[in-house]
Amino acid sequence: MNANDHIKTQQLQNADAARHLHPFADYSKKNEQTSRIIVKGEGIYVWDSEGKRFLDGMAGLWCTNVGYGRKRIADAVHQQMTQLCFYNTFFQTTHVPAIELAAKLVDISPDHFNHVFFTGSGSEGNDTVVRLVRHYWERKGQAQRQVIISRLNAYHGSTMAGASLGGWPSMHKQGGLPLPGIVHIGQPSYLEGGKGKTPEEFGLEAASWLEQKILELGAENVAAFIGEPVQGAGGVIVPPSTYWPEIQRICDKYEILLVADEVICGFGRIGHWFGSQHFGIKPDLITFAKGVTSGYIPLGGVLVGDRIATTLIEKGGEFNHGFTYSGHPVGCVAALENIRILEEEELIDQVRLNTGPYLQKKFQALADHPLVGNAEGIGFLGGMNLVRHKGATVHDNIPFDASQNVGMMCRLNMLDAGVIMRLMPGDRLLTSPPLTMTHADIDEMISMITSALDKTFDTLKQQKML
Repeated sequence: MNANDHIKTQQLQNADAARHLHPFADYSKKNEQTSRIIVKGEGIYVWDSEGKRFLDGMAGLWCTNVGYGRKRIADAVHQQMTQLCFYNTFFQTTHVPAIELAAKLVDISPDHFNHVFFTGSGSEGNDTVVRLVRHYWERKGQAQRQVIISRLNAYHGSTMAGASLGGWPSMHKQGGLPLPGIVHIGQPSYLEGGKGKTPEEFGLEAASWLEQKILELGAENVAAFIGEPVQGAGGVIVPPSTYWPEIQRICDKYEILLVADEVICGFGRIGHWFGSQHFGIKPDLITFAKGVTSGYIPLGGVLVGDRIATTLIEKGGEFNHGFTYSGHPVGCVAALENIRILEEEELIDQVRLNTGPYLQKKFQALADHPLVGNAEGIGFLGGMNLVRHKGATVHDNIPFDASQNVGMMCRLNMLDAGVIMRLMPGDRLLTSPPLTMTHADIDEMISMITSALDKTFDTLKQQKML
């Protein structure tokens, strides 16, 4: 770093604070806080405006699955922009990229998916889910089936419908949410609710909350259940093995539609094209985004299962829903090239059979650190809790007081060490790195995380906070 870099950074930060309202930010503090200016990405690393390199342990925001700097994606996008930068898919009109991507998505999806509805993001995808399931039941002659059941602490986007489906009270406090007809049950967090039970026992108990809610509401009124195969932004909550098979049984029993939000889990994140495949379930709808383009261009959508598509086609009636950028040609070609990379480099098989197990072995071993109460994950997802005192089991750990901001202290130490992780309430730190990581890359990331944990632990001891 030189003096000019620092001056330029300050100028950019001042301009950012003056004009840019960031997502999920307290605007009363925007002049007190400075943004880190990211200027370059290559492979698994990003660089800031002062030349510091970071190993991106969050793949941007759960999305740069094939890593940064893929020239072939940029070239495909450039060629498409010069040929046809945009055209809509309304009014019986389409274009080649949308046709080709729809066919490719059907090809890599479970057999009962043969149709795709495109959106611009995962949030728009989940808004589409709400419209689709209610339209489906109306076409079936059961228009009273309006209620969609989701889970507390789930994240399904930040549009009005997406935030309603999500189970974050902080979001529901703003804007009169959730919208009518959306209700929530508990999340399958063994750490939160499994004390005194085996994971398998707790998985069945957590799934039973769905049946209880269906009976409370009346099955004839329930349209669908939606869930992330692994809850991502809620803290990387990996459900016990018994959970999803029981959820599937309950949905089948009451003829409830099952929706898998695969915005994070899709496109290799846990070693399959879609996370629902790992858990052996058969959703009626799959929401996708993020990893479909590895974040190079915004794109999302919904895979529509035959049960729904057949009814909508046979019963007729216009589906009055869509977006200007549904099936945007530039986004579609970025997705097609991204999927080719995933296939040609066999990244999904690597995550399932090689690098994913290696990452989990190394990441979960962090639980041996005196500051880490538990470390869990699956594939290329991981989450760990920092605790003041480790008990005999994870349920006996004593957390830090929230006012001590230990998680933030540790995250800043991680940035100093050169690695990016995400901090969630409860001093929980998350990782979701690019799928291109090698064993050596994983070792480097774990070494950086360990260094930050050690520094945090030493500071806490010096300040008598342990």
